[in-house]
Amino acid sequence: MNQLKKMFVVLPIVLAAILLTGCASSPPPAQYDFGPLRLSAADRPAKLPAVRLADIDAPAWLEGRAMHYRLSYANEQQVLQFAHNRWQMPPPQLFSQRLKMRIAEAGGMVLSTADSGQSVPVLRIEITDFIQVFDSESRSWSRVTMRASLFNGRTILAQKNFSRDLPAPVPDAAGGARALADASDLAIGDLLLWLAEQPERK
Repeated sequence: MNQLKKMFVVLPIVLAAILLTGCASSPPPAQYDFGPLRLSAADRPAKLPAVRLADIDAPAWLEGRAMHYRLSYANEQQVLQFAHNRWQMPPPQLFSQRLKMRIAEAGGMVLSTADSGQSVPVLRIEITDFIQVFDSESRSWSRVTMRASLFNGRTILAQKNFSRDLPAPVPDAAGGARALADASDLAIGDLLLWLAEQPERK
């Protein structure tokens, strides 16, 4: 009887130790960003106007660092998350960082909305989709969609939607991260060309 009591005391301790060991040995989640720029001189617009860049808006599900995907062959209305993969920072921040880098590389000037100067328009961007979509277990692609609006005070000067889809090189989180980064670069390139077409404000 005493031996049986000892087993009931020791067993939970052993199980807890096993669980803690398993948690301690779990590798940290892989983290991704957009990587280095891989663009040629042909991707740079000839001239860009100065803009005041507002914080980028996005749906609530894009506010964290989770990497999202859909299984269109199973349930295209369900948004899922990779369990062991994360963005280095929320996608809107990654996109904003890349956009500022691209504008500066093209010789443009990015100001904050706190900077004065009514002659400098405010650029507001809303990311409406940023996701990896699986058509099957062996094929996936990325989608980046956004709306860009150019304001002078409360007056809207111009507005346009942008969308880019790209196949993922491999059907996993790493492939999705690469495809989403490349699709973002292409969408930003389209945005910069649109900005370059806007009439200069004085």
